Amino acid sequence: MIPSLFGRRGREERERIEAILQWIGLAEHAERFAGTLAHGQRQWLEIGMVMAQEPELLLIDEPVAGMTGKEREETGLLLEGIAREHSVLVIEHDMEFVRHFAKKVTVLHEGTVLCEGPMLQVQNDPRVVEVYLGREQETHA
Repeated sequence: MIPSLFGRRGREERERIEAILQWIGLAEHAERFAGTLAHGQRQWLEIGMVMAQEPELLLIDEPVAGMTGKEREETGLLLEGIAREHSVLVIEHDMEFVRHFAKKVTVLHEGTVLCEGPMLQVQNDPRVVEVYLGREQETHA
């Protein structure tokens, strides 16, 4: 514990941190303060910090909010890579991102599962269309 308070790390720990930085695409920024990173890079750093804890489940809430198109793509690829070896649950309202990267989509309505399956199946489900598109049409009428 004392070494971590003063920033001293053993070789094995440094190598592990370097590997995570490489994996999340921030190895070249290792010496920078987190506050100087771009928004997307800070998100990747947060993901890397969680992954350093070796979680069984990675729960991420709206990971691409406020990102550029390139950052969104890189975030999606990072999460796909993580999902090959870990369970990943992403809560996201950006349907374009979900269409591109999600393997399985779950739509919740008033605290219960309304529909679950591949994106094409979910977006064509009459209940999903009624609940979400119906409400949207009512509010715009």
